[in-house]
Amino acid sequence: MADGAPTTVSPGVPRRELLLAWAAAIGILGGARAIAAVEPTGLLGANLAGVAALLFVLIPDRALRRRGEDWGSCGLPWWGPWDGRTWRAWGRGLLVAAGACAVLFPPFAFLFTAWARLAPQLPPGLAPLLPAHGLPPELHLRLPAQLPLLALNQLLVVALPEELFYRGWMQTAWAARDPARRRRVLGAEIGPGFLATQALFAAGHLVSLQPWRIGTFFPGLVLGWLRARTGNLAAPVLAHALMNLLLATLEASLFGPAPR
Repeated sequence: MADGAPTTVSPGVPRRELLLAWAAAIGILGGARAIAAVEPTGLLGANLAGVAALLFVLIPDRALRRRGEDWGSCGLPWWGPWDGRTWRAWGRGLLVAAGACAVLFPPFAFLFTAWARLAPQLPPGLAPLLPAHGLPPELHLRLPAQLPLLALNQLLVVALPEELFYRGWMQTAWAARDPARRRRVLGAEIGPGFLATQALFAAGHLVSLQPWRIGTFFPGLVLGWLRARTGNLAAPVLAHALMNLLLATLEASLFGPAPR
């Protein structure tokens, strides 16, 4: 983690380097998933999220160190745990993330619930391509099991590493290649590679062999916009974790065991 103020990655990171780094991360993760499918102990399969987290941190960290940079240059607001600037930055990020989620969550919850009720009526041949197909939903509001542990896992093992890789390193480095091409969108300076970064974020989720995960492109747009609008990673990291927790809550409420 960086001990300096968030700045901007210096220009000159070739697109080829970014794409090869992404391909390496997804390729290794895909190989790990394939091995996990036949590994008899189940240990690897139970820790694939940790494997992904390591890849998403270590691969760009090596690239940054080669260039004499650190994670502060990618927007990580970290001056150490005892520095008030760290907690002020993350506090502001939490407020921004909560505001964005307050706007986006109600329509998403409505559409997800409507989709869950429609899915069982679709042709069975579509089942492998769609989430929650064939499960008759009954809405009973409930929280996911082991919520505190799930929240910690989503924040530190899923959201933080993915945001460091995609919105931190890749989006920042890509945009820095040609600052003159930045465009203002809803108050955020959007640079080159913005859409490509979110497309790669979505494509990386296909390693799970679940085609519907390509839909992560759309929350990626929100997370990328938050990165550009706030100038650091606090808001997208926290919003990412909250989005995943909302999805887990909706799945538990719609498809969890019926209350006794």
